[in-house]
Order: sequence, then structure tokens, then C-alpha cells
Amino acid sequence: MNILVSACLLGVNCRYCGTGLFNEAVYRLKKEHNLIPVCPEQLGGLATPRNPVELVNGQAVDKEHNDFTAQFEKGADEVLKIAKLLDCKTAILKSNSPSCGYGKIYDGSFGGILTGGKGITAAKLEKNGIAVITENELQNTDK
Repeated sequence: MNILVSACLLGVNCRYCGTGLFNEAVYRLKKEHNLIPVCPEQLGGLATPRNPVELVNGQAVDKEHNDFTAQFEKGADEVLKIAKLLDCKTAILKSNSPSCGYGKIYDGSFGGILTGGKGITAAKLEKNGIAVITENELQNTDK
């Protein structure tokens, strides 16, 4: 099975701060599945590193109120194209991210506070019938 995976979870240095967050539980899935790494923010044209972005009233903005919603939407569209092209039915995405978060995302205050919600890419994938989980759910089922 082809599974979309947030590239940062495979150690790709694409996060806003220029690092990756290698996740062993996600990586182990490659024994049985084809992992398709994606970074919606890079696919949307954002540089790495970049200022942190959070969702505020549905808009992807940084602390200086620069609006990156168009780039986040473009990245989500590109990830969806890849999912359809490679017949991916599942995505494992980075928790809490304004792109990839699912269930909880940062609240837009840039204070590290989580609230219920979905990142722009996660919501688009779900709307198009792709099952979305984060690395946290994967690890909870891996015990």
C-alpha cells in the first residue's frame, strides 16, 4: 500500500525551523508499505527555514501577520495530486502542524497552546476520502 507521510517524520529537514523529526514507528512501516514523503509547505513554495505559521480564523499567518494561506492551499492541492496519482488511501501527518495537524493544532496565539482542529492539508485530504492519522496515533497503536 502507498502511504503519504509528512517528509519531516522521515528525517527530511523541511520543517519551518530547518530540521526534521525522524520517527522510528513511521519509518518501520517501510517494511510493508511504500512511504511517499511530502511536505505541503515546501510544495506550496515556502522556503526552509521559514517563520512559524499558525492558523488564525482559517488563515495561515506568521507572528508578523504575513498571510501564507495561498501557499498552504497550493501545497495541500499538490499533496492531493500526489495522493491521487499514487492511489494513496492513507496519510500519516505531523501532529499539531498548520498544514498536517489532525485533531489538534496550535491555536494561533504563538504561545504553544493546542486546540481542536485540522491543518489545511489534513482537512483537504480527509475531505477527499483519504484517511488521516498523526504519528501520535501510530505510536499509540504500536505498543
